[in-house]
Amino acid sequence: DRVTPSRLPCQRHLFDIPREVAYFNCGYMSPLLRASVEAGDQALRRKAHPWHLSPPDFFRWMDEARGAFAEVLGSTADDVALVPSVSYGLAVAARNLPLARGQRVVMLEEGFPSVIYTWRERAREVGAEVVMVPRPADDDWTSAVLAAIDDRTALAALPVCHWTDGALLDLAAIGDRLREVGAALAVDATQSLGVMPFDLARVRPDFLAAAAYKWLLGPYSIGFLYVDPRWHGGRPIEHNWIAREGSEDFTALVRYRDQYQPGARRFDVGEPSNFALLPVAVVALRQLVGWGVPALYDTVSALARTVAERAEGFGLRAVPADRRAGHYLGLRAPGGLPEGLGGRLADAGVFVSVRGNALRVTPHVYNDEADLDRFFGALAGATGGRRGLA
Repeated sequence: DRVTPSRLPCQRHLFDIPREVAYFNCGYMSPLLRASVEAGDQALRRKAHPWHLSPPDFFRWMDEARGAFAEVLGSTADDVALVPSVSYGLAVAARNLPLARGQRVVMLEEGFPSVIYTWRERAREVGAEVVMVPRPADDDWTSAVLAAIDDRTALAALPVCHWTDGALLDLAAIGDRLREVGAALAVDATQSLGVMPFDLARVRPDFLAAAAYKWLLGPYSIGFLYVDPRWHGGRPIEHNWIAREGSEDFTALVRYRDQYQPGARRFDVGEPSNFALLPVAVVALRQLVGWGVPALYDTVSALARTVAERAEGFGLRAVPADRRAGHYLGLRAPGGLPEGLGGRLADAGVFVSVRGNALRVTPHVYNDEADLDRFFGALAGATGGRRGLA
């Protein structure tokens, strides 16, 4: 395998992963860093003594999380709202992006349910049409999406890569086409942001949401929403006190304000200070910045490439490398996957996911050669080594 200056050595020591566990399931849920667990423990203990919590503490972790996420994404902190989930972030987008009767929303077949449900419901409310782009036989989602965009398109709600198999979309080219017809772009970056570089200036999404608990290595129920500056004056879902101008002064909260905090802060979920979880997310985001996302992508892509090559011996095929996100694999067999394969692998200490008809394998920097050997040994044991797994 090639060696590059950006390749990271295995970082397993930063995680609490027993040697007998081969965890190839970051696309399902990442493990927390040891340092994140420690930060969470300290955060919970802080709440045990609330007399030590002062008004500035309500803003400290919000500011740090917002800034750290902005550094990972390549935006400014003013463009970031704190949300509990992608569905919340997309609900903000649905409340603000124009959509009228007869217009179209473009999405992917077998897309992630939260994306589909959000825009399907919004389209139903206004009498718009949902266009589900069928899975292309050649895995060229970009061409398929571009072909679906026309003058009736109001927006496209798309991922960076498909959540079942990592098939990649050229969002820069798609964004260009959407702007040509006056349409908007809402992105779910959950399965890529934090491990795969994202060119924000080139893609130019109107809204971009990402949950923290996967590739951002953060806790569950924390997420982030990027809002393009053109939408900063939009309508939030809820009207919480801390989003209003002057909320830092607790003695003046009954002097109600119509003005909001600057930038995208008006879109923050209620109780965004989250003393227990935001410190956990901040530690993880800082670690991502320390590693460098390009180095992470190079390292994890090398692991995924090795899995894809060795999986061919079992008759398993991934989306071709030039049409797949490097960090992400969905392995398919011509005759389909054996029933219960994921469970049998878990019994052998190997953790992956089955999504649709694909065995989803999503490694990270805590995986090493021993994990690879355990994975393929368990795969051989679970299938009797049969090529094609039929």
